[in-house]
Amino acid sequence: MDAKKPDRRTIKTRKALCAGLAELLTTKELHRITVQEIADKADVNRVTFYKHYLDVYDLYEKLENEVITELGLLVLEHETDSDYMKHIIDYIDENRVLFSMIFSPFSTGTLRDKVLKMINGTYLMIYRERYASAAKSAQFEFFCHYHSNGCIAVLEKWVRGGYAQQKDLIVKGISELDKHFEACCDENFN
Repeated sequence: MDAKKPDRRTIKTRKALCAGLAELLTTKELHRITVQEIADKADVNRVTFYKHYLDVYDLYEKLENEVITELGLLVLEHETDSDYMKHIIDYIDENRVLFSMIFSPFSTGTLRDKVLKMINGTYLMIYRERYASAAKSAQFEFFCHYHSNGCIAVLEKWVRGGYAQQKDLIVKGISELDKHFEACCDENFN
């Protein structure tokens, strides 16, 4: 039996509810957000909310899974591109409210940690291919971890700063970090 595809109205309602939660999470903690607040932000009633989600935590979990899935597909599509981070930055720029939530001091931090792990895993994979001799080196893993955290810190500062810096400047900055990281790896693992 085929699963029914959601209609446009359902998709629009779910997006509005997700956007409402994301916006609220930029100003308050998850456990303090009510269904009514989300419904008000999305301009729907509580009954409509409950047609789609069990509670605030169910909505958050589904939102988190959606972001990780979309980012994962993006990473798989571009993991071998030299401008891999540009695609991630474009995605962040296209989903500003969502990433304002992810990097908000009120966020649970779990989604930020998952994004970090994804970026770290991608860097490990990319650079293990380049530096085969370092593949099992603990030092190499620490280098990648340090580099990934640096990239996340740049992205977080950009997002928390209200996207004030131009996107191209962020792409250029992370590209420079990548070059320095590669030079360090060349020096230590070649």
